[in-house]
Amino acid sequence: MADPTITVTNLGDLGVESVFGVIYPPRVAMVGFGRVLEQPWALNGMLGVRPAVTATLSADHRVSDGLRGGRYLARIDELLQAPEQL
Repeated sequence: MADPTITVTNLGDLGVESVFGVIYPPRVAMVGFGRVLEQPWALNGMLGVRPAVTATLSADHRVSDGLRGGRYLARIDELLQAPEQL
């Protein structure tokens, strides 16, 4: 077994809305998930309410840049939009 490179933490079950993680070497990133909240959401000109979660990414910029981190969070968003395909 080797040390992990990305850590995932979920404090939503404790009522935390968002997580801003601290990374410790040799880890290079931490993805944090908060609790699911009902949020106002606009789609196709209509306003409604839907469940939403805050996902954050803390990353070591000596290893990667913000572009890759943004792509990673965008992919997580895509996967969570269709969980039956996981």
